[in-house]
Parts: sequence; structure tokens; C-alpha cells
Amino acid sequence: MPAAAFPETRTGHSVSTSPSAADRAQVAAPASARRFAVWTRLIQLALVVAAVVSIVLLRDELPGIGGIWRAVTHADLGWLAVVVVAEAGSMGAFALLQRRLLRAGGVRMSIGRANAVTYAGNALSTTLPAGPAVSVVYAFRQWRRAGASAQLATAVIVLGGIFTTTAYSLIGLITLLAEPHSRGPAALGLAALAAAAAAVTLLWWRPWSRTLLLRALRGLLRKGLRGRYTARAVRGLRHQLRQARGVVRLTPGDIGAITVFAFLNWLFDILALVAATRAVGVEVPPYAVAVSYFAAQAAGSLFPLLPGGLGAIEGGMTAALVAFGAAAVPAGAAVGLYRIVSFWAVVSIGWLAWLGLLLGDEAHRATWLRWRAGLLSAVRQAGVELCAIAGVAAPAVGPPYESRNPTRDQPV
Repeated sequence: MPAAAFPETRTGHSVSTSPSAADRAQVAAPASARRFAVWTRLIQLALVVAAVVSIVLLRDELPGIGGIWRAVTHADLGWLAVVVVAEAGSMGAFALLQRRLLRAGGVRMSIGRANAVTYAGNALSTTLPAGPAVSVVYAFRQWRRAGASAQLATAVIVLGGIFTTTAYSLIGLITLLAEPHSRGPAALGLAALAAAAAAVTLLWWRPWSRTLLLRALRGLLRKGLRGRYTARAVRGLRHQLRQARGVVRLTPGDIGAITVFAFLNWLFDILALVAATRAVGVEVPPYAVAVSYFAAQAAGSLFPLLPGGLGAIEGGMTAALVAFGAAAVPAGAAVGLYRIVSFWAVVSIGWLAWLGLLLGDEAHRATWLRWRAGLLSAVRQAGVELCAIAGVAAPAVGPPYESRNPTRDQPV
């Protein structure tokens, strides 16, 4: 599952790690931000400890691996095919979204390359430390190689994050509307959002009301964002949005297509989970599966240090499905099937796509060939030294080709 938004990061520039630089950064950071980071780490540690204690205390009630394996091996093949197709559709929708943004900025990219960059970026994001930052740098460089300017590549990152995050939030609210116990608060939330959007649209229509609206928003931001760190982040985002508006010219057709792709990115992923539940015979309503999906995403966000939310997402999904009436063993099997496809298979394809893009680039191919030659030389030298230590005649390792000329050392 692709990430909804990418954080900013450095693009390979060296950063000083001297004590003076660290001290200056420590002083520059506001005390509130440092306290927030400390409390965040403490909460994450407490949640990890609580999860470990819960597993130990409830180990007899957890589904067994054998039962889950039997449920997986007897899964319906038709629904399994739906899981695979839906997950491929989710990744493809995200790739098409980015490709459409690039095209709006005047850069053409083939569908195959867009999909390869999407899969490779997802693999980097979900498996490496600081994966989202690495992923955004990787995508930035790939788009630059495709001909995009630095401003356009940044605009694609920012606008893609805005579209996908907005779609994610709206789908979550609609899911809460379908759930009987949360229907009232969700309806109030949606009504408030609709009224605010209508009011902003009406005020934006006239120049004088638009000026009043902008002044009011600036005043609210100035009062609400008192921390220098938060205000700096907002100013940075505003600057990026202005640059994006300058380099990406979105037509109504572009906006409609990008919105559809943003929704399909999440809807196909939820459909994959629904199909996984049906494959093992878990009969819960689709809205319950969607609620379980969002609950698992929330659980995974509480453990950002785990690659791809491993453990947190599986546990959150299984617990939510059980809460909606599913048996523990089939629920665990459904989540296992979903994660095999949405995480392990997608990550495997992503690393293959990363390798293919690496070897397909001329500069990277030359680097790869140099690494391979150095590795073969090191292995050959190690073999010679091991043979010498063991007292065994080393295999003949000839010198380079130009020194093997039989007439080179002959007397004239």
C-alpha cells in the first residue's frame, strides 16, 4: 500500500555532526517540540510494552499458527485472485496519479516506468529505516531523470500527498457513516465539512469577500500557530503550494482524474481486504472490514519504527474483525492473506523494480559493473589466500589480458 504523503528530506547533502552544530540545533528547536518528541517516544514504548504483556497473558486465546495455515490453504481461489487484482489496482492507481501530475507539468512518462517507480518507492518506504524520507528522495530523483524540474518534482510530491490524504479522510468518514454506532458523529462531521466548503466557495467567488476570507485565515493561523517550529512548517508548505501552482497547470479534467485515482488507491486496497475475508469464509459486512482497515492503519501509525507496520497492522486488523463477530482463526487467516499480497508480494516486486531501474540507468549500470568487478576480484583474492594458508596449490590466476602476451618478455 503506497504511502499517502511524503515528508520533506535532504537529498544526499552531507550534514555536520560536530558538537557545535548539534548544540545549535538543540537551542534552535523550541522546548515544546522537544517535549512533544519525548512524550511521543514514551507513549510508543508504553504501547510496545502493553502489546508484549497482552500477548503473554492472552497467548492461550490467540489463534494458533496451525489453524491459520489450514484456513489459508483451503481459501477460495476466486477470491484470492480478487485480492491480487485489487492490490495491483491500488498500486496502479497511485502510479497513474503521479503520472497525471507529471503530465500536467509537461513531463511524459510511460505507464510501465511510473509503475516501476511506485513499486520501488513503496519497497524503500516500508522496509528501510526512515523509509518514507528515502522513498521521497528516490521518487524525486527518478522524476528528475525523466525530465522534470526540481520545482515540478516537489510539486508532484506535495500535490499527490494532498489528494491522497484528502481521499483517505473522506473514505474514513463515509465508512463511519455506514457503521451504525458512529453514524451520528460522522454525519455531523461531514455536514460541518460540507457547510465550511460551501461557505469558502461562496466567499471566494467575489474579490472583496475573498480578501476578507484570506485576512481571517491569516489571523487564525497567527493565533493558533504560536510555536516557531509549526509556523515555519506552515510557511514552508505555503511556499511549496505556490511553487506547485506555478509549475503544474491542472485543468478540470486533470483534477477529476487525479481525484478518481486518489480514491481508487484506497478503495482497491480495502477491496483486497474484503476479498481476503471472503476467501476464508469470514462473513462480516464490508463496512466492518473498512473500519478494521482504518483501525489497523491507526495502529500502524503508532509504531512508526516497525517496517510496514509489521505486527501492529496484523494485530489491529485481527482484533477489529473479531470485535465485529469473526472467529479468531479465520480472521487471522484473512489478515495473513491480505498482508502476504499487500506487503510481502508488493515489497518483493518493488525491490525487483528498483533493481530493474538501477540496471536500466546508464550511470547506475556502470556503477553496478564496477561493484561486481570489485566483488569478483575480492572473492578471487580471498580464495588464493585461503589456499595459501591451507598449503594447497592455488589455482592459476592469470594477470590481465595485456600482460599475457607470450612475446612480451622474450629476448630480442
